[in-house]
Amino acid sequence: MGGREAQLDHTGLRPGWTTGACATAAATSAAAALFTGEFLDPVTITLPKGHTPAFALTTEASGTDARGPWATAAITKDAGDDPDVTHLAVIEVTVRPGEPGSGVTFVAGSGVGTVTLPGLPLAVGEPAINPVPRRLITEHVTAVAESHHRAADLEVEVGVVDGERIATETWNPRLGILGGLSILGTTGIVVPYSCAAWIDSIHRGIDVARALGHTHVAGCTGSTSERVVMAEYELPMTSLLDMGDFVGAVLKHLRRHPVDRLTICGGFAKLSKLAAGHLDLHSGRSSVDLHHLATLATGAGANAELAERIRGANTGLEALTLSQEAGIQLGDAVATAAAAEATAVLRGAPVVVDVICIDRGGTIVGRA
Repeated sequence: MGGREAQLDHTGLRPGWTTGACATAAATSAAAALFTGEFLDPVTITLPKGHTPAFALTTEASGTDARGPWATAAITKDAGDDPDVTHLAVIEVTVRPGEPGSGVTFVAGSGVGTVTLPGLPLAVGEPAINPVPRRLITEHVTAVAESHHRAADLEVEVGVVDGERIATETWNPRLGILGGLSILGTTGIVVPYSCAAWIDSIHRGIDVARALGHTHVAGCTGSTSERVVMAEYELPMTSLLDMGDFVGAVLKHLRRHPVDRLTICGGFAKLSKLAAGHLDLHSGRSSVDLHHLATLATGAGANAELAERIRGANTGLEALTLSQEAGIQLGDAVATAAAAEATAVLRGAPVVVDVICIDRGGTIVGRA
């Protein structure tokens, strides 16, 4: 299964391999079988930063049909200790001779999506095999062909077993990638809990929205905040960014690729973290600053007694409830401070920011 066991990183977690690395290894083994009749197993590849993992094959097959000879190799992805939805997915690659002079061409097999919207680093109609995996696959199968004194005119079909179902747990349908997963990876290595794929999806979501001419996008922390934004603004799905905890990823990409308007919508406690200057809203990486909430409440008219009760609250929700009972609009104060922090991160980019804070039931408790 997967590549050679990776060493633990400095966090004590085990890195893994991207779908792009697995597809490269499978393509390399299949190309070798196409030319020699023998699959490379294990198959070793070279990643962009010089790592040379070895992958064991999950399945192999070869034969000849009406189109000529073919060879298929499959590798089971090992994402290490990262909670990746594609962990243990089986990446299948079939290599066939291509038309003379065609070079290496790519086809979406079963479970790999096709691009249907502009704004992605691939043209509409192309298989969702990203540029770096394409380059890695091309380099490796070309090397195999040249080592056997053959032209690298090859058709590479990449598929993922059950990929269409797995893709429903990703951003792909919203990005207009239909029919399956994307083959991803820039380094070939999955860093545990880096959430690199999620952040990349946020960037691609902004790119698609811009390419479609949308001037208003919304960064939402979850499905409840998405429903609130849709009710408020009737935005199309392609304007909604499922940012989760990564508000910083939204703001930094918009700083370089602006749209006219950004709405940030999320739970009161999460957005209180943005109001305090945090760009990662995950509970394990930032916490609600009750002292900062007390300061905001004081600015909104809270007396010293209420401020002290807020500083001693158990949760951000309790701080909000105490303020509401006293008639203090702490939600608006948090939204205003969050909007100011977001605007500061944008560093003068021409993006107007508004913020909506909600409670757990989706009721709006503050806005700016």
